[in-house]
Amino acid sequence: MRIKFLSIFAAVSLLAACETAPTETSNVESTGVKTDAVSTSPSNPTTIVPGSSEDFAANVTDRVFFAFDSFSLDEKARRILKNQASWLRKYPATMVTLEGHCDTVGTREYNMALGERRANAVKDYLISLGSDPSHITTTSYGEERPINKGTTKKDQAAGNRRSVTVIN
Repeated sequence: MRIKFLSIFAAVSLLAACETAPTETSNVESTGVKTDAVSTSPSNPTTIVPGSSEDFAANVTDRVFFAFDSFSLDEKARRILKNQASWLRKYPATMVTLEGHCDTVGTREYNMALGERRANAVKDYLISLGSDPSHITTTSYGEERPINKGTTKKDQAAGNRRSVTVIN
């Protein structure tokens, strides 16, 4: 009898030792689908730090788009860049890189040059709005980093002709 009791006690102890506490919670909606929940671990904060790249992404659009074979800023691009310039003035120590991108129409060399002109057009406009030129660098990726890899004219126009503002 004593051996049976010790065996049961050992089995229960072994099972209890295997249990681990969950690090995050999950919610199940009434449909039975699991939804993501916020982790309570310190490595996953629930608030956005003002002046961070997350703050920029959440509160300011980071990209402007261009017409085919153009580096001219349209009205929509200017509105977006006004918001970016305002945010950059609010956080004057922020360093940014402006990335120029193109579609795959034209030679690689031509697209690298066009991407550079697009990034510089954005830089010049941000500077005209009061952004610190010493905090802005430019680079061109030409056609090397497309968002849409399709080959039709519609695919090429879908997001590839752009400049992206990256917080360093």
